[in-house]
Amino acid sequence: MKKKSLSVKKKNHNSFLLSFLESIKIKNIYREFEKSLNLYFNDKKIAVAVSGGPDSLSLSYFTACYALKKNVKVYYFIVDHKLRKDSTTEAKKVKSILKILKGPCKILTWKHKEVKKNLQSLAREKRYSLLQKQCKMNNIKTILLAHHVDDLYENFFIRLSRGSGLNGLISFYETKKNNKKEDLQILRPLIHQKKKNLIYTANKVFKFNLKDPSNYNQKFKRVRLRKLISVIKDEGFDEKKFKLTLSNLNESNKTIKHYVKKNILLNSKNLKKKGIYILKNKFFDEPQEIVFRSFAQILKEVSQNYYNSRGKSISFLIRKIRDKSFNKATLGGCVIEKLNTSLKISKENNEKV
Repeated sequence: MKKKSLSVKKKNHNSFLLSFLESIKIKNIYREFEKSLNLYFNDKKIAVAVSGGPDSLSLSYFTACYALKKNVKVYYFIVDHKLRKDSTTEAKKVKSILKILKGPCKILTWKHKEVKKNLQSLAREKRYSLLQKQCKMNNIKTILLAHHVDDLYENFFIRLSRGSGLNGLISFYETKKNNKKEDLQILRPLIHQKKKNLIYTANKVFKFNLKDPSNYNQKFKRVRLRKLISVIKDEGFDEKKFKLTLSNLNESNKTIKHYVKKNILLNSKNLKKKGIYILKNKFFDEPQEIVFRSFAQILKEVSQNYYNSRGKSISFLIRKIRDKSFNKATLGGCVIEKLNTSLKISKENNEKV
């Protein structure tokens, strides 16, 4: 095909994609998406995590539009968890649907034995791991996730039901999240959009969206909580009040973060070359929440794990450390041991100074 014909074909394709922005509803969503992305993204490559649901398909479309306007290359990654017999067929179907966007798309497969416990949490952790590795292979520094305001509600009440602290309750509220280990920026540019608007967009652009059976399975807490959230909204805790609550909690969280940073700075020493932290006795003299977060942050940094250790385990270990009889323990891939009046934290299997 001649270069001129290719150019015309490309122009027609671009015009086709951008034509959906003529819809006032879709255009308004895109404007918010672009505004959010512009705050944190300034590169020539970006990745999108795609499940096949209306939220991730809409995210894929808006990112494709953004890429056309800003001359950015988009990579679409689909994770096949192999947890249902039709998962591979579904992943291939989603990949086929995404051809309309004309960007590189890859299916990332989780190879595993039968999963019997903590299915959703384990699948989520593996999904992030696969996405991070692929981003690193393609030298991508930013990945987009399709979480929306309905996810905010669900995550808040799930964390509340587990007795989470302030940091856990607002964990989804921030648009931006960094993974220092993988040098990867995670963005949620649709976090304030309603799911119904994303369904509208996906149906208009793709005329398709994948329905995950687990979204209707009552054995999962997230599914059961959706009914409760619906009742709570009817009682007046609507989106506006919910966002106001999160905003107020976020301001309190900023204050705590300030003192956490101060505690780590003044009462610990980071031996970066050796991958070791030394904690002073005064480290544990701060209020419980400050100590808990400071300690959890250091454990995560030393272990280089994506997730923090479980809150109950961290609290239990802090109580043991405050006990004068404490000598040594392991948690989250770290070895914690007493050194005279100080405490040493090193990565497991790498304890020697």
